[in-house]
Amino acid sequence: MKMSTYRKWALCFLGMNLMFVPSLVFAQRNDEATEQLGKALEYFTSQKYHECLMIMQDLEKQYRLNPRYKAYLGVCYYYEWDYEHANKYLTEAIPQLALFAPHERSFYYWANAESLFNLQKYKEAIPMYEAMLPLCYENEKPDAYYRLGFCHLFMENWVGAWNEFLKAQDAYQKYRDTPDMQARIIQVSHMLDGLKPKVIGIVISDLLK
Repeated sequence: MKMSTYRKWALCFLGMNLMFVPSLVFAQRNDEATEQLGKALEYFTSQKYHECLMIMQDLEKQYRLNPRYKAYLGVCYYYEWDYEHANKYLTEAIPQLALFAPHERSFYYWANAESLFNLQKYKEAIPMYEAMLPLCYENEKPDAYYRLGFCHLFMENWVGAWNEFLKAQDAYQKYRDTPDMQARIIQVSHMLDGLKPKVIGIVISDLLK
């Protein structure tokens, strides 16, 4: 699978963090713990999420991690496909990161939304995708609209699905109209064609009320 924009961002951001490893919140600073934390972040930037997770899980048992590191843990769980734990840590961390950079926060919302989506918790995933949208880059929005379309589709909200797939189609054509995205663009077009009779039926029914 080709590395996503979000993963590239995460690696870049965490690589920068290695220059100034933030402190853990605990009474007595521990050089060994700081060294272990640095090693965990190195594993993260190398996409060795399992190894990173093993170290951070051990650190969490001994120290109280600050919100950003809880978010990092959530991201590790996300890339390890442990969506239950990813959702748990990201849900706890995100409200405490309001002052952080918008794009960093957008990634946490995305990872949490994707975790909920994969857990088939579509109703809970919707506000996570929606919270990500004003914070992310324009070329990242199509994927969020695409997922929102499926959230509404699986909840049988045909008009909501239509609206989100329509936004996805427009955004893909505007920002991601590249050879590797043509299959996705065609798929969205087919989704809209499939939903069209349902949406027309709903509109006509509403007009006749």
